[in-house]
Amino acid sequence: MEEKFQVIKGAESFFLKGNEVGILISHGFNGTPQSVREVGEKLGGYGYSVLTPRLKGHGTHFYDLENCTGEDWFESLEKGYHQLQEQCTDIFVLGQSMGGTLALMLARKYPEISGLILINTALSLPAYENLRGKTTPRFIDESRPDIRARGVHEIVYHKVPIKAIHQLQKIMERASSILSDIECPVLCMNSLVDHVVPPENADLIIRNVRSKIKEKSLLKHSYHVATLDNDKGQIVKDCHRFIQQQIRRETEGMSPDSEKIFL
Repeated sequence: MEEKFQVIKGAESFFLKGNEVGILISHGFNGTPQSVREVGEKLGGYGYSVLTPRLKGHGTHFYDLENCTGEDWFESLEKGYHQLQEQCTDIFVLGQSMGGTLALMLARKYPEISGLILINTALSLPAYENLRGKTTPRFIDESRPDIRARGVHEIVYHKVPIKAIHQLQKIMERASSILSDIECPVLCMNSLVDHVVPPENADLIIRNVRSKIKEKSLLKHSYHVATLDNDKGQIVKDCHRFIQQQIRRETEGMSPDSEKIFL
């Protein structure tokens, strides 16, 4: 499927060339790279190479999103992974909401990924449950982005196609079924109050992945779109600490056998 509409200004993919440690960032459903740009830029300030691809059908027009599949979104992220591989020896994947869903799928396909950073990862979305199996209405009105901080703008569509919602439901089911295949280090961040994704999704991930290193960090002052919210500074600090921890463990040959940390 070729996109028919131009990319909205500010919604473009972005790449920050840095050292040989790469961070691949995935935005969420109906979002764009704009929602994670500030976090990405601050992580780039530590010297990492940071790439955030725009997932297909996002950041143009909801008519483009209507014709996309979950495989299209996964391929957008996978291409970014291969792009980072060209210059990075270690790659961490950070995903917000559906971005975390896709990150889990990527880590299952590429077990050499150095670590996952999952922010309010979507394995279930209660607000969409009543749309299963339905074909109408063609488009669903979207509520304003779930952000606690005031005066924050996120580039999103005001309508989303019901077909795209069905695709999202499919990949959430897929990601839920492969948790036990994930073995790389995992940092789960979830907001104390999230009006979109139940916080229990993070507990489900921590409980079921086979990773020997798994951490959970609570975002106390943000809602769902945490990378644009009050805890974005904490996200950057926790990501940097987690990444450095894994790099140090790798270079020093440390054993992760007893590692299980909850923050």
